[in-house]
Amino acid sequence: MNTRMRRTAVAVAAGAMAVSLAACGSAKEAGDKTKETGAAAGDAIKVGLLLPENQTARYEKFDKPLIEKTVKELTGGKGEVVYANAKQDATTQNSQVDTMITNKVNVLIVDAVDSKAIAGSVKKAKDAGIPVVAYDRLAEGPIDAYTSFDNEEVGKVQGKALLEALGDKAKDGQIVMMNGSVTDPNAKLFKQGAHSVLDGKVNIGKEYDTVEWKPENANTNMAGALSALGKDKVIGVYSANDGMAGGIITALKAAGLSPLPPVTGQDAELAGVQRIVAGEQFMSVYKPYAPEAEAAAKMAVALAKGEKVTGVTTSTVDSPTTKGVPSVLIPVVSLTKNNIKDTVIKDGVYTADEICTEKYAAACATLGLK
Repeated sequence: MNTRMRRTAVAVAAGAMAVSLAACGSAKEAGDKTKETGAAAGDAIKVGLLLPENQTARYEKFDKPLIEKTVKELTGGKGEVVYANAKQDATTQNSQVDTMITNKVNVLIVDAVDSKAIAGSVKKAKDAGIPVVAYDRLAEGPIDAYTSFDNEEVGKVQGKALLEALGDKAKDGQIVMMNGSVTDPNAKLFKQGAHSVLDGKVNIGKEYDTVEWKPENANTNMAGALSALGKDKVIGVYSANDGMAGGIITALKAAGLSPLPPVTGQDAELAGVQRIVAGEQFMSVYKPYAPEAEAAAKMAVALAKGEKVTGVTTSTVDSPTTKGVPSVLIPVVSLTKNNIKDTVIKDGVYTADEICTEKYAAACATLGLK
């Protein structure tokens, strides 16, 4: 998708909502219960924000401040965001929900560490009259709304990019698939999308579900794959995100592979973008966080006030426990060295100076990044 098309899609996603959450039973019940339990009048609301971890740069660099900014804008500066980060611990996140209930927040935005483990806490919140917006990951339990990216499409974009990089040599060796954590429902969708593109077109030598998405676990897995398959047999690596791509590339370098085989990624983390500039990582998936954060904040503010939700609803999704959840799915972009200037730099995610440090100056100059 080119930049103009992506901007159009994002504008649509950020600005036009046609479905009322209050029309569905769970959202209406949440609004009624919130009124019964004494929700803050008018704009003086408290929005609980629970994010899953702080190893991935996006959550505290982008998601948190964007949600805070939108809540402030929607409430004339009177709305408050109460924040907690679970640091990849599902038990901690469940305790954080209990604390939010005790503190009588008016609505919760939850990005679940473990989509199944959070279900009981989501029900506790709903029983206390607190509606719940699932953010980025589809939490189980009686959620009222959900926003994320088209996660199966993410996997397809990654798979297509890897095939493009391999070209007519796609079956000359074997690829390694480094999927995300099984506790993350998005990881399953990334994997599903990637397989739908790659199956039958490449030989998958090894495949891993990486515990907790940790780069060090991806590094260990990659070293094991190289040992089992033979380093000269590995022609490409599907990595579900940039953090793991970093661990994978470290393992590839340690094994002496040169040139490096193409490696995919996701999240357009600064280190990932710099590896793309340097030619060490083939691509990442750029996900515009602003429309996702804005959609979550709009839904949350409306639900907190017990009002009908207006904003973006592009579809509905089914979780294993809740059917027909009103949802906003934001389009994504394949980020390569050819469109860094027209995506993350143009959108203000990073400046050229941030990307083009001394280590990457020569490569940046070659790509015309200034």
